[in-house]
Amino acid sequence: MDTIFDILIIGAGPIGLACGIEAQRAGLSHLILEKGCLVNSLYNYPLNMTFFSTSDKLEIGDIPFTSIQAKPNRPEALEYYRRVADSQGLNIKLFEEVINIAPQDENYCIHTNKNTYNARHVIVAIGFYDIPNLLNVPGEDLPKVRHYYFDPHFYYKQKVLVIGANNSAADVALETWRKGAEVTLVVKDPELGRIKYWTKPDLENRLAEGSITGYFDARVTAIREKEVDILTPTGTITIENDYVMAMTGYQPNFSFLRKVGIQLADERKHPVYNPETMETNLPGVYLAGVICGGLDTHIWFIENSRIHAQQIISHIQKK
Repeated sequence: MDTIFDILIIGAGPIGLACGIEAQRAGLSHLILEKGCLVNSLYNYPLNMTFFSTSDKLEIGDIPFTSIQAKPNRPEALEYYRRVADSQGLNIKLFEEVINIAPQDENYCIHTNKNTYNARHVIVAIGFYDIPNLLNVPGEDLPKVRHYYFDPHFYYKQKVLVIGANNSAADVALETWRKGAEVTLVVKDPELGRIKYWTKPDLENRLAEGSITGYFDARVTAIREKEVDILTPTGTITIENDYVMAMTGYQPNFSFLRKVGIQLADERKHPVYNPETMETNLPGVYLAGVICGGLDTHIWFIENSRIHAQQIISHIQKK
């Protein structure tokens, strides 16, 4: 409590680390708090994931990121961000969750599940991967329903239903099928969505040949221990099922934003902030990274939100 940090950063993802690097270079004291492990969202990505972007687009702090292929994979990204955190000497506390932020005199008091800190400025860079978008159907609370996917081997010889139209659903459907699962894909729209260009033709071919069964303009209406109901354009069908992989996306922790006093502007829950400085309606509290997009989680990525770190630190320095 005796130490007042110039900047306290919530979230040790790539953008939170980028903010720490810029603070360090500006001579500002900083502390990064992370409720999970370093780059926790990336750690929870599928085991065999390959990024859509090239490695240079994932660099932070102008620190080179080299990978074997042009597009890095999950282990390479984890290695890179560990190396960045160490080489830059970032002040990070992991597995410590921020519970609340409260104004105190001209500073902020930050309460965690382990400690209390004081800071002149706060940067919220918490991402959105921790809260899945729910189906809101009967049976969604069954253990067989999963919103996260890690390793396809687990689903060998299982009847797997994949829900979704984009990259995550495509990867799950193809990888589990290749490891011996019987896969059904349910898409709420008439066609597949935004899928990596090297993956989409593969999935389309598997659907066309019937290796993977696909239902479009369809949705799951009920989940039971050994079967699932699907509403299709021709009526409801029931299929046998062992696991439901709901790759329906994720959303930011809006309850935390509301709790600390950050305003949400509209029905898409876009947080209120100045796009030039990234400062919110709370003086001295900033947003960085994908959290800025509200429910529109496809707007901000590592590639285009790295600049937030420089914008924020530049504004703080001008103060």
